[in-house]
Amino acid sequence: MKGAVRIQPQENVYLLSFVTNEQIAEAITEDLHPDYPLAVEGPSSSSLSGEGFKRLDLTPPQELKSVRTTRACPPCVGDSRRRHIQGIEIHIGEVPGDRMRVYLAAY
Repeated sequence: MKGAVRIQPQENVYLLSFVTNEQIAEAITEDLHPDYPLAVEGPSSSSLSGEGFKRLDLTPPQELKSVRTTRACPPCVGDSRRRHIQGIEIHIGEVPGDRMRVYLAAY
C-alpha cells in the first residue's frame, strides 16, 4: 500500500494505491458508489493523479493497458462517510500473480 498527498493551490489530491484480489477490488469500488460501472476505456487518463503515482514508484494507471476506470461523487449520492471528498477517480489494473492494483485519487 502506498499513499501521498499532492498539494495544489486550490485543493489537495489524495492518492492511495494497493494490491488485492479482483473480488475485493470490485467490492471496494461498489462501496464508493461509482457514477458508472468499471469499464475499460483504453489508456486511462487521470486528471487528478498527474505524476503522483509515478513519484510513488508505481506505474501510473494511465500507462496500463486494459485498466478499468470509473468515478464517484460522494456528495452526489449523499455518502456522509466521505462528506469532505468532492470526487474520486478509481482505476483497477491487473498485476502479476492474479492480483489487481487499485488506484484511488480523491479531492
